[in-house]
Amino acid sequence: MISTVVWGTGNVGRAAIRAVEAHPALKLAHVLVHDPRKVGRDAGGLAGIGRDLGVAATDDIDAVLATAPGAVVYAASGDIRPDEALADIVRAVRTGAVVVTPALYALYDQRGAPPELREPVLAAIADGGGSLFVSGVDPGWGNDVLPLLISGLGTEIEVIRCQEIFDYSTYDQPDSVRHLIGMGHPMEYEPLMLAASVPTMVWGGQIRLMARALGVELDDIRETMARRPLETTVTTRTMGAFEAGTQGAVRFEVQGIVEGEPRIVIEHITRIHPSCAPDWPAPPDGAGAHRVIIEGRPRIEVTVEATDEDENRSAGGNATAVGRLVNAIDWLVDAEPGLYDALDVPLRPATGRLGRKQS
Repeated sequence: MISTVVWGTGNVGRAAIRAVEAHPALKLAHVLVHDPRKVGRDAGGLAGIGRDLGVAATDDIDAVLATAPGAVVYAASGDIRPDEALADIVRAVRTGAVVVTPALYALYDQRGAPPELREPVLAAIADGGGSLFVSGVDPGWGNDVLPLLISGLGTEIEVIRCQEIFDYSTYDQPDSVRHLIGMGHPMEYEPLMLAASVPTMVWGGQIRLMARALGVELDDIRETMARRPLETTVTTRTMGAFEAGTQGAVRFEVQGIVEGEPRIVIEHITRIHPSCAPDWPAPPDGAGAHRVIIEGRPRIEVTVEATDEDENRSAGGNATAVGRLVNAIDWLVDAEPGLYDALDVPLRPATGRLGRKQS
């Protein structure tokens, strides 16, 4: 059994505790929290499992890492604290642990990551013998392993398009939804995530990964952006009211240009309410989906809908990101120490888990 630490118990951390507990090769050893109100609480309660797991949450990072865990699932956010997240991850890798995380977008395509991110990780791997694999859902499996797998069913491939189409009112993370993405802000507000070059910083690595797997050279990576205001004030269950006239929908593309044409496209269509931008593509049930479209012969379209935590679509997406990471841990433990990406780490069957429920 691989002793495993879950670091963070928010939207991703809750799913990580459940995934580690369910995995036959992993043993949940410790749970690290930042909120002092969570210290001492049982991991099962924090994850919504409905029973105690006998693992009390702690904020003592030194003590936990001193136990030399086999793996760390780093579930703390890196969106608004990337420097702190990198420092935490480097610290864990240096102990010799396999670390998996969705926190640092630039390391999804680790070969193309800037030196200031890549070099500290490589130094920690050399010092401690640990490993790092960074992935998620979108960016993540929704625009690396899934489209590449589906592309293998085609005869002629013109364009690979990966879409995330979501109603963000289900996404219980107000700092990101309101301030990073700009929902509910006046239209003149300039959200950080939508600033020129930022989408490429986040999703450009996925474009490069797909190009590398497909054996094509990119001429360039380009962006398109469109925003729409709410026509009426709407109230959400998780984040309160969003006023009429403020940003209610966003649509952007990150395009991989091959021989002058956009051939690899990652598209996001995000709303805070289905009434905004009704002419844009919508998910089948209005809540949210990830979709891959292979334009070619044959034309192939695959839509993935995931739900968790009382039918919540955003929680379902988080759970699939966690599944991709946690299910890679035993493979990474057996592999050589290193810095890995999605083309290195196989997506494997759920061996040993069919019909196995957390009791």
